[in-house]
Amino acid sequence: MQRDQYSSAQTRTQEIDAGLRTHMLSVYNRMTMGVLVTAIVAWVVSSSPDLMMMLLGGPQRYIVLFGPLAIIWFGFNPRTMSSQKLKLAFMGVSVLYGISFSALAFMYAGADIARAFFITSGMFAGLSIFGYTTKKDLTGLGSFCIMALIGLMLTSIIGMFVGFPSGMETMLSVGIVLVMAGLTAWETQSTKRMYNPANGDEINSRMAWSAALSLYISFVIMFTHVLQLMSNR
Repeated sequence: MQRDQYSSAQTRTQEIDAGLRTHMLSVYNRMTMGVLVTAIVAWVVSSSPDLMMMLLGGPQRYIVLFGPLAIIWFGFNPRTMSSQKLKLAFMGVSVLYGISFSALAFMYAGADIARAFFITSGMFAGLSIFGYTTKKDLTGLGSFCIMALIGLMLTSIIGMFVGFPSGMETMLSVGIVLVMAGLTAWETQSTKRMYNPANGDEINSRMAWSAALSLYISFVIMFTHVLQLMSNR
């Protein structure tokens, strides 16, 4: 009897572990898809000066610049939206970021962009593995990083209007990279902990899109500031 109970519990644990691996893989696949969409759109737009001027040369550039924030705040709600609608919203964010990033081709050397991308990818992978495997509760780290990010972003906005003292931009970029590193580890751990096979496919799919968006944003922000740090060398 006890042997049957142990065998049943072991089988159940194996099923949960397999489901968790599948769930995490789906999160990373969706996040990677978003990064690829952003890269492709950036390359297409940067290859056509006329297209870039049409998208970024007038008042419409504000739609491109602030569109992702509008979608995230008002058009991305995993509690009420279906998985398919969340996918469309995620793709919209990825496309808009791609249009914005097309300008990077004229601001930085191609070799620096590629180097920053690979450095960021390596950092992201290592941090995500740490967040997945660590036994330490990263909730406190996540809360601290969110507050720190808000402070750094407000400082950046103020600096846009009053200017930065010498070296301040570099310090801000270093701070943002460190904060996003902490957020990446915390987001990965949170995604792992929130998975529950009892939720059903639709709810877990919604959660996967939400996690993919969070990790995508962390990757994008980290990449832009790694690139900026490399250009300031």
